[in-house]
Amino acid sequence: MAMKRTVLAGLAAATLLLAGCTADADDDIAVAERWDFHSRPELAPPKVDIDTGAFPDDNGDLETFLAPKGQTQTDDKSWVGGLILDSAGDPVWIRDDSEALWDLRVQEYQGKPVLTWWEGLAETPHTAGEVVILDDSYQEIARVGMGGELPKDTSDLHETTITADDTMFLISYVKTQTDLSSVGGDKDGWAWEGVVQEVDIATGDPLFEWRSLDAVPIDQTETELKEGEGTKDEPFDYIHLNSVSEDDDGRALLVSARNTHAVYQLDRKSADLNWVLGGKASDFEMGKGAQFAWQHDAQRRSDGTLTLFDNHAAPRLGDTRGLRLDLDEKKKRAEVVTEYPAPDDRSSGSQGNFQELPNGNVVLGWGSEPYVSEFSKDGKLLADLTFTGGSNYRAYRFDWHAQPTAPPTATKSQPQADITRVHMSWNGATEVASWRVLSGDDEEHLVENTEVERTGFETAADITPNGSTIIVEALDADGKSLGSTRAEPQNR
Repeated sequence: MAMKRTVLAGLAAATLLLAGCTADADDDIAVAERWDFHSRPELAPPKVDIDTGAFPDDNGDLETFLAPKGQTQTDDKSWVGGLILDSAGDPVWIRDDSEALWDLRVQEYQGKPVLTWWEGLAETPHTAGEVVILDDSYQEIARVGMGGELPKDTSDLHETTITADDTMFLISYVKTQTDLSSVGGDKDGWAWEGVVQEVDIATGDPLFEWRSLDAVPIDQTETELKEGEGTKDEPFDYIHLNSVSEDDDGRALLVSARNTHAVYQLDRKSADLNWVLGGKASDFEMGKGAQFAWQHDAQRRSDGTLTLFDNHAAPRLGDTRGLRLDLDEKKKRAEVVTEYPAPDDRSSGSQGNFQELPNGNVVLGWGSEPYVSEFSKDGKLLADLTFTGGSNYRAYRFDWHAQPTAPPTATKSQPQADITRVHMSWNGATEVASWRVLSGDDEEHLVENTEVERTGFETAADITPNGSTIIVEALDADGKSLGSTRAEPQNR
């Protein structure tokens, strides 16, 4: 992204703090000062400020991707929507939405970068939604959901990964009648069965399907059957699948299941269960410190290690951490390679992710806790960020270049008799380096008043206009015009 402001960020506990943040003693949801944009008054995400420290320079020019949401349905204090932030913590793209976005990130589809997220009814495990795919002009190009016998809009929020074959891994939960007597329920009880599919994005056809009850019995759950659960109206969430990724050079899949504390390797052709890591039925002996609980986001890395976000909470069984494991598949033993611990006593009871950056650094999104951290590969904390109260399913850092099809926005006002103040913004445009302001009696007779460097999401310039018509142009680092718009009177 051109002309981004670089901020100091290398101290071990660099913290991205909310400006003007207050919290009630009986309420741990922070209330943050909001941005107030003259050109886009309807967009009002929380202000973000960087206290000290810096993102490592060798990452390149990366943006931070967040989708904050309220922690509970009654939480009206947390901003809900999607955010792309630059290295200074200023918004680049804002989607102010009454409905939460899940898993906002950059992926590749048909050889081009795309922006994706899940949206729908997020009452897990009874979720109902689809994955949205936008191109780099923020135009929707596809919606992806379950295939085969499952309705398209029953895709669960937990997985949205696009593969190199232009397929997508998806999860769904299906009400299934099954014997719950092994966990104290009825013999003819009901459970949420986890379903994994790999779906062709273009056609919607399922290319792979795995159902958990075929391989993982009810008694392997680590969660208790609560009073009233196990009925058709309230099935037992015994497994709670939450991630799917490729393994064994694409010949297998890794599936993480929160409520069994286990990761499953599946044969990608036959859908047979190859092995289980963790939980009650582990095929691996777990070395010292290797046992995980309530985990998310299991991934095989290029060095052969397996990484995951180890919640270890709800109930709390240990410290939440990022975890890198060495798996000896011949001796069936798992050993800790690296831990990525929380810089304080935070404990994430839900959600969370582990992203490995191209340079080997690790980004952890802390799920139910409003933090994002970056570590070196060997576990040294490099930066720790916090945002407004509530939670964020997964957090990422990506290189993203985009130009919206919608034009920039500009307003004009008169702070004093001989001065016109122009405010300019372009939601989602990543390549704007400066703004040119022109004015005249009409668009055929314009004279340049000034050119000002972009100073964040919104840039202001004071001019003495040469007529009633004011046009602003967004320019890239080479001075090329990317788009223009007329400044309209500010209504506020």
